[in-house]
Amino acid sequence: MNMRRIMLLLLVVAALPLSAKAQTPADSRGSAGTVATITPVHPDLTYIRPTTKMKLHSYFFDAVGPYPIVGAALAAGINQADNTPPEWKQGAAGYGKRFGSDFGIAAVTTTTRYALARALGEDTLYYRCECKGVFPRLRHAVISTFTARRGEDGHRVFSFPALVAPYAGTVTAVYGWYPGRYGAQDAFRMGNYSLLGYVGGNVALEFLYSGPHSLLSRMHLNNRHGAPDPSSNR
Repeated sequence: MNMRRIMLLLLVVAALPLSAKAQTPADSRGSAGTVATITPVHPDLTYIRPTTKMKLHSYFFDAVGPYPIVGAALAAGINQADNTPPEWKQGAAGYGKRFGSDFGIAAVTTTTRYALARALGEDTLYYRCECKGVFPRLRHAVISTFTARRGEDGHRVFSFPALVAPYAGTVTAVYGWYPGRYGAQDAFRMGNYSLLGYVGGNVALEFLYSGPHSLLSRMHLNNRHGAPDPSSNR
């Protein structure tokens, strides 16, 4: 995979979540039991832990919603242009195999991420930073790729599910349906690109979110790991 393809993939991932519903600050009517103290070093928006129903809705949206479908279609187009893998050849049949592969990788990644997070009691949704300045917000977006919220207070911890999930998807693809010449090294390489895609998605969520009343938000094209709007709890 050359540098042009990597940049195209990152642009695709970063462009799709523009309409994400990032969490907005809770008002005085919010539940007092779920409001966490904001740390002065890396201030985040007031934490409201998503319900099981919210997480389930988010999972199905992430697994079969417009984001994975459009993302797989675009990624398959890039792979088709690069003829990767060449064994799948060109034409409609080749594109179909690539689309199915990319969609399958995304589905396994999403399922692994949610299942492990559920088992460990983690909330891996993205929460925008209240900090000011480009670099503090960029740092927050990058760190959020490898961390999650835990407990009712939403304290931040290193997230094993967030780190493992991208590689689970690519390992499944390599040993499940990719040509036999692909192996663990290829799965690791592909997983790295998938993880970079999550970084790009978080950066887009942090800087490009245009508010809950924007046209795209009204179309409900939520990002697959954007936090729920606390207003939905009322």
